[in-house]
Amino acid sequence: MKLTIIGAGNMGGAIACGVANGSIIESFKIICSDRSVEALEKVKQMNPTIRTTSDNKEAVGKADIVVIAVKPWLTETVLHEIKPLLDYKNQIIVSIVAGVTFEELIKFLEKEQEAPPALFRLIPNIAIGAQSSMTFISAQHASQKQIDYIVSIFNELGATLMVEERQMAAGTALASCGIAYALRYIRAATEGGVELGFHPEQAKNIVLQTLKGAVALLQANGTHPEAEIDKVSTPGGITIRGLNEMEHAGFTSAVIRGLKASK
Repeated sequence: MKLTIIGAGNMGGAIACGVANGSIIESFKIICSDRSVEALEKVKQMNPTIRTTSDNKEAVGKADIVVIAVKPWLTETVLHEIKPLLDYKNQIIVSIVAGVTFEELIKFLEKEQEAPPALFRLIPNIAIGAQSSMTFISAQHASQKQIDYIVSIFNELGATLMVEERQMAAGTALASCGIAYALRYIRAATEGGVELGFHPEQAKNIVLQTLKGAVALLQANGTHPEAEIDKVSTPGGITIRGLNEMEHAGFTSAVIRGLKASK
C-alpha cells in the first residue's frame, strides 16, 4: 500500500514519520507533498527514505491512501486541485483537518455520477510522531475492511477510538489540545521543582517519571484516579495539603473550563 500526505507541516510530517517507523507501510512508499521546501526538508531530516514533492497532483496519482493535512481554509482549494486525479473506487481519503465535516468534504469532492470515496476523519495529536498519539477516527462510505486497515495503521501510532463525527470536537479538546495542557502542567511542575531546589533538567526528569508512574498505575490497576490519590493522602499530611491548595486556586475548574473552551 502507498500513502500520500498532502501537507508536511507539524502534524502531516509527524504522521509520515510515525507511519514510516511502523510495520504496515514501508517508508519508501510514503510521499509527502507541500509547497514549502523547508517543511519537506524537515521531513527528510527526520526520515530520508520518505519521498517528497511539491506537486500535489503527482503525489496522489498512485496512492492507495491520501491524507489531507492542510489548514482548514486550504482544504477546498487542495481538494479541487487533486479531485480530477482521485480514483474514488480504489482510494481511501483521510482528512485530519479540524472542523471540516464529512458533509463539506463530500461537497468538495463531488464528481458527477460518481459515488463518494471511502472517507475518514481523524483527530490525532502531535505525539503521533513518537507513536504515542490518542487518535479519534470516524468513517463514512467505508467498508469494514477499510476501517480495520486504517485503525491498524494508527494503532501502531498510539491508541485509537472509533467515534461518531459529532464527538470529534470533544476529542480534539480532550486529546489534541489536551496534550498541550499536559505539557503546560509539566512546565509548571518543573518550575516548581526548581523553586524547591532541583536543577531544571533534574526537575523535568522527575516530573516526567512521576507522570509515567501515574499513568502506569492507573493502567495496571484499572482504578479511578481518586482511588490512587486516597492511598497517598494521609490524614493531616502534606499531600492533601498540597491538593487542597491547588483546588483553592481552581485547579479542577481551570482544567474543565480550558477543555470546554477548546471545543
